[in-house]
Amino acid sequence: MKTVLALRHVPFEDLGLLGPVLQQRGYAVRIHDAGVGTLDGHPEPDLLVVLGGPIGAFDEAAYPFLADTLARLRARLARRLPVLGICLGAQLMARALGARVAPMGHKEIGFAPLALTLDGERSVLAPLAHGTPVLHWHGDQFDSPPGGQRLAATPLCPNQAFAMGTHALGLQFHLEADLSRMEQWLIGHACELAAAGVDLHALRSGAREHGAALARAAEAVFGAWLDGIETGGSQ
Repeated sequence: MKTVLALRHVPFEDLGLLGPVLQQRGYAVRIHDAGVGTLDGHPEPDLLVVLGGPIGAFDEAAYPFLADTLARLRARLARRLPVLGICLGAQLMARALGARVAPMGHKEIGFAPLALTLDGERSVLAPLAHGTPVLHWHGDQFDSPPGGQRLAATPLCPNQAFAMGTHALGLQFHLEADLSRMEQWLIGHACELAAAGVDLHALRSGAREHGAALARAAEAVFGAWLDGIETGGSQ
């Protein structure tokens, strides 16, 4: 049976919509909660998914377990083994690949569409090419890694997604989020939202308005990417 190891930083930022897609494809999912034990206790999975969280990808002095994550990512990416990174996970991937990650100086929280690059339009992100707003929730950003394909941008953040061949995909935005559970995000990130002056009603309204379309887009995007890694099409 194919295996997935999901590295989770906070309980509500989980696999979300990606979970059922993986289960339908016969993957056995294992969860590792960051900071509880080490990644060395897990055998190498067929797919590593590194999820989001409210810390910085450059915060290993404060959160030493991040050094373990970065080391695992460097080794895995060097072997061209499949990795999916979301938000913090994508930032950690970018660092592991030698790219800069730093604060933006502002928050990007809410629903907004992506502007796909030409590479992005030809990529697994194509279902998002028609202006479907996605969920953004971050204050840091990554530079596109050397040798990677830059796939998407927004006015507030020029690097929203990158790919390394077909084996590695980093998404700054939260396509995996199950928006029927938005209230968990609002509770879990209450301090950040209050400090940033984010309108909770707008987030709830956006989740209701875009939830169904984003669920369909997530299934299409993740399905297409899994097709690529399952056929061994690394470039």
